[in-house]
Amino acid sequence: MARPSLLAGSSIAAAVVLAGCALAPAYERPAAPVAPQWPLDAATAPAAGTPAPALPWADFFTDARQRALITLALEHNRDLRIATLNVEQARALAGVQRADRLPGLSAGITVDRGSAGSLYSVGLAMPSFELDLFGRVRSLSEAAQARYFASDEGRRAAQVALIAAVAGADLALRADDELLQLTQRTLAAREEQLRLVRVRLDAGAAAEPELRAVESLVAAARASLAALQRQRAQDLNALVLLLGRPLPADLPAAAPLAALSLAALPAGVPSTVLLERPDVRQAEQALVAANANIGAARAAFFPRIALTASLGTASTELSGLFSTTAWSFTGQLLQPLFDAGRNQAHLEASEAARAIAVAQYERTIQVAFREVADALAGRATLSEQLAAQRAQAEAEARRVELAEALLRGGVASQLERLDAERSLLAARQAELQLLLAEKLNAVLVYRVLGGGAGPARADAQAAGAAASGATLSR
Repeated sequence: MARPSLLAGSSIAAAVVLAGCALAPAYERPAAPVAPQWPLDAATAPAAGTPAPALPWADFFTDARQRALITLALEHNRDLRIATLNVEQARALAGVQRADRLPGLSAGITVDRGSAGSLYSVGLAMPSFELDLFGRVRSLSEAAQARYFASDEGRRAAQVALIAAVAGADLALRADDELLQLTQRTLAAREEQLRLVRVRLDAGAAAEPELRAVESLVAAARASLAALQRQRAQDLNALVLLLGRPLPADLPAAAPLAALSLAALPAGVPSTVLLERPDVRQAEQALVAANANIGAARAAFFPRIALTASLGTASTELSGLFSTTAWSFTGQLLQPLFDAGRNQAHLEASEAARAIAVAQYERTIQVAFREVADALAGRATLSEQLAAQRAQAEAEARRVELAEALLRGGVASQLERLDAERSLLAARQAELQLLLAEKLNAVLVYRVLGGGAGPARADAQAAGAAASGATLSR
């Protein structure tokens, strides 16, 4: 009769051995499917400076107005607030899942009345607690924890996007103001020209074609002014939405675009810096969660052991309630025998979800690489383009001066001077647009390299250090 006991003991020993083995596959970070270096980087960037991920946004944006606007947005922006609350929700859910790894304890008082009399009982009870020999509960807890880390990285990604969006909206608003000033000066000058041409026309010193040409330029300037006013109002509305509140009256004055400087970012940064971007880290934590879910799906094929216990006192008389001790302990083992393929389907779904997470992680890195490459291409060419545009604007300004001198000397016509003025306005407008593009590109380089994310939550950063390493083993 000793054989059943021997078999039972062997089963328990096997379960204990299996408990020390990981049913979830060991996590390995997929190789980044991108080149190790950026194109057009070292030849176009400054040689010194702090890398973007290590450069706080307050050190990159040196303008007082931009700093004030970004601070307001970080305090009041509703999208960032929602992202922060999502982190708190994910943290709480991870706590719920983590609590399942420990037994619960509750106290209760019971009164049973029947035909045979009453039974009073009071005591402590441990509800059904799963003895996690095969790591099912642990895997579910680790998946919930990874989702919490992913949520926190999502909050940091939202912060990066918000900082860059506020800086960009502020730059666009400054460009609108400068374009408005340029167009208003041009319109005033053309209206004065129109007045003078009408006087000359009345005196017989000008022809109607000259009048119509000036009228056309005045109308074009007025149309351009109306469009710029509309654009400025829309850019202001966009900035207010990002801030989450109206612009305060005590904001520092806006400096001209040409006087605005941003911190230099160094050259030769390897593409591995992408692994520190919050969106890439968020995708990796989603992969870690999918990896842990495979462990839970595999553990479903093995026996599940649940324990229930209670300790207290019971009596048929309320006065003698504490005179008799009552206890119970129950163990239950459930081994799946037939489930119509449910567990296998769950495992296959978990493995497919991990494959999807791998592809999403790799795609996130590829998109990030493309964003950085595009931004660096802008840094490599915008400065040269802006210098050429400035040279063109200076040439057009000199052309206007020559046309004016030739007109006074009777060598050139009024129409030639008007054509030169039209070309000068277009060149100045293009120069401002390129100056804006250069500043926006500098902000973009900072954002796509992971600048402005700030530190992760202290608890998430410490607990997730292993998950962001090269390999996680259980």
